[in-house]
Amino acid sequence: MTSSLVVLSGGLDSTVCMAMAARQGPALALSFDYGQRHSVELDRAAAVARHYRAEHLLVHLDTRSWGGSALTDASIEVPVNGGDDGIPATYVPARNIIFLSVALGVCEARSIDAVYIGVNAIDYSGYPDCRPEFIDAFRRVAEVGQKRGVEGEPVDIRTPLIAMTKAEIVRAGIDLEAPLGLTWSCYREGPAPCGGCDACRLRAAGFAGAGLEDPALVGG
Repeated sequence: MTSSLVVLSGGLDSTVCMAMAARQGPALALSFDYGQRHSVELDRAAAVARHYRAEHLLVHLDTRSWGGSALTDASIEVPVNGGDDGIPATYVPARNIIFLSVALGVCEARSIDAVYIGVNAIDYSGYPDCRPEFIDAFRRVAEVGQKRGVEGEPVDIRTPLIAMTKAEIVRAGIDLEAPLGLTWSCYREGPAPCGGCDACRLRAAGFAGAGLEDPALVGG
C-alpha cells in the first residue's frame, strides 16, 4: 500500500524528499508539466520515480496562458548572477498552492496519509510559497477543506528540508543514497546547466558547502 505522496520536480530537493519517503514505504511521485521552460526536469523526475519503482503521476497545467513568470513566459529573461532584488522573476504565481491542492486531492482519493514537498526557507530564492507560514496555512486548509480533515484525519504535509541549508540537503541525499546524478536544477532548458541562474548557484553552493562534487556534472 502506498504510504506517501512526493511532489517530485526532478530537482535536488524533491529527490531527497523522495529518498526520505521511500525509506518509510512505497511512495507515489506527483509531477507537474506547467509549461516550464526547463521541462527537462520532467524527464529527470520520471527517471527518479523509476529508480524508486514508484508510480509516477504527471499533471498538465497551462500556466503559460496567464504568464507572470520567467519560467513560463519567454518574454521574461531568467535572471543570472543574482540579478533580482526581492522576489525574483522566476517566481511562478500560485505554483505551490496549486501543487499542494492537487497533492491533497490525490491523497484523499487514494487514501494516502502524507505529502512530502521539498520547500526550503534557508538557502532559497525568496519565494513566498516556500516559507513555514505558507505550509502552516495549508495544513489548516487540509483540516477544514477536505472530508478526511473534518473527520479528524487530515493529510499530513511534511517538509523535512524546510530548515536545512543546501549543504545539509546534499549530505542527507548522499547518506540516503539518493540518485542525485539524475537530478536537474537549472531554470534553463539545457542541454547543460547554465551555471548562472539562481537554482544553479544554490545547487553549486550546496555541493561546495558539503565538500562534494555534483554527480550530475561528473557523469554520476
